[in-house]
Amino acid sequence: MEQSPEAPKQTPTAKEIAAEFREKITGPNREYDPGDQLPAARKLAKDLGVQLMTVQSAYGQLRDEGLVLTQQGRGTFVRDPSMPLGTEPGSSPAFTALAAELSSIHDALHLLGERLDRLEQLVGDGTPPAP
Repeated sequence: MEQSPEAPKQTPTAKEIAAEFREKITGPNREYDPGDQLPAARKLAKDLGVQLMTVQSAYGQLRDEGLVLTQQGRGTFVRDPSMPLGTEPGSSPAFTALAAELSSIHDALHLLGERLDRLEQLVGDGTPPAP
């Protein structure tokens, strides 16, 4: 059933707001580049006729996806995808924890690679050591 032209527009959900901004950040006709600031949450909430928490939730979804950074007192900014996740101020706590975990895994793999190189040198020509 179609709405009449005078029917009030349905207020968007956080998921819909996030989807709209996701498209504006990553879509073919993107409107926001890395470093660009998204509209202030309070103003956007007022413009859309939604609660502030709805916009904050939408921005939180985008932050959790690694698309934006939120800086307390400054605003929400499009993240530079060339920067490693979790390294910038305002990164999602989940990405910060993931970056730390990946760093420790990288270090462990590097050490294991060095140990394997030493073992291969000890074995030398590929013949197994005598028992």
